[in-house]
Amino acid sequence: MVKFQNVSKIYPNGTCAVRNFNLSVDKGEIIVLIGPSGCGKTTTLKMVNRLAAPTSGKILVGGKDIREENPVRLRRRIGYVIQQIGLFPHMTIAQNIGLVPKLLGANQQEIAKKVDQLLEMCALDPPLYRSRYPKQLSGGEQQRVGVLRALAADPDVILMDEPFGALDPISREQLQDELKRLQDSLQKTIIFVTHDMDEALKLADRIVLMKDGEIVQIGRPEDLIRNPANEFVREFIGEKRFIRNPEEVMVEEVMLKTPVTGNTEMGLAEALRQMQHHRVNTLLIVDKKDKFSGILTMRAVQQAIRSGNRIIAKEILEPVNETVTSQSTVLEAARKLDVSSFGFLPVIDENQRLQGLLNYACLVNTFVDVIWPNGNSENEQEGRENGCNPS
Repeated sequence: MVKFQNVSKIYPNGTCAVRNFNLSVDKGEIIVLIGPSGCGKTTTLKMVNRLAAPTSGKILVGGKDIREENPVRLRRRIGYVIQQIGLFPHMTIAQNIGLVPKLLGANQQEIAKKVDQLLEMCALDPPLYRSRYPKQLSGGEQQRVGVLRALAADPDVILMDEPFGALDPISREQLQDELKRLQDSLQKTIIFVTHDMDEALKLADRIVLMKDGEIVQIGRPEDLIRNPANEFVREFIGEKRFIRNPEEVMVEEVMLKTPVTGNTEMGLAEALRQMQHHRVNTLLIVDKKDKFSGILTMRAVQQAIRSGNRIIAKEILEPVNETVTSQSTVLEAARKLDVSSFGFLPVIDENQRLQGLLNYACLVNTFVDVIWPNGNSENEQEGRENGCNPS
């Protein structure tokens, strides 16, 4: 859909912004350009719709050389979303969204229908929003309208230059999720510029990491994390994101240090209140010296209460055969976790004192592809239902 062939951009003062850039972007693909400031990612984006002209090389959009197209017509068929949003303040939301279709010759009825469809697509109630002005919207809502305006002419290609960079973290994450949802249904070809690696890893089908105007590495997010091309890639991605060998990671690095606990002498009513307060169905029980004694389940508490017997926690504990220490490796813990009847492991020290808890949620984000490549066992499901609850 978009193809760069040996593209370079050199300014009159001799500064080389982009050098020998080669990339083929497939139809329906999200390509994310990322790199340090001044690496050439925004210049690369602007060359696609001729806001910047390549010094050499060729860019094809839909198989056509963009140099042979009228730049105004080219821009009208390529969506463009920027960080500053760029909505016209004197125009209503409907007028902002309908601007490009109007320039392309659509009639008012067609434009109104398209505007309402797009607003509904982003959960913006048309009767409520179409007549509003940009200043009456939040930053997140304005950026949503900016994305909808880029979609209004139904372009095959959309360019997005740090579109969510000025938003607060919550709004930013919401719009990232919304973009992914829209992409699932619309399958546009998107070239997206960001400086945020978390955003790149979340959105990209492929990431293009740039430095000094050149491509350092291209690949799927997983490819960059698993096989960084050099030290620059490792440093830019950040060590915390790399999938480490589970034989080198200790339980203390990933365990929950403050699980929900109870003591051996607590009454059943107190235990039940504790579970309800923390929204869990299991308590880790310790004695007066913080030594781990066993598991108290909601089922056991409810049965004991129905029996009418006045008993305390230690009388209905379930023993735990599988435990780990904080210095156990994650690989060792994972093997024990797979046979645990509770779906989690108490972490204890050499004196049997409780130090924390390890469950599937502690491991899955970093190690699921290493330890459980299929990741779908019955024990894993049990871990999600039970093992996460004491956290």
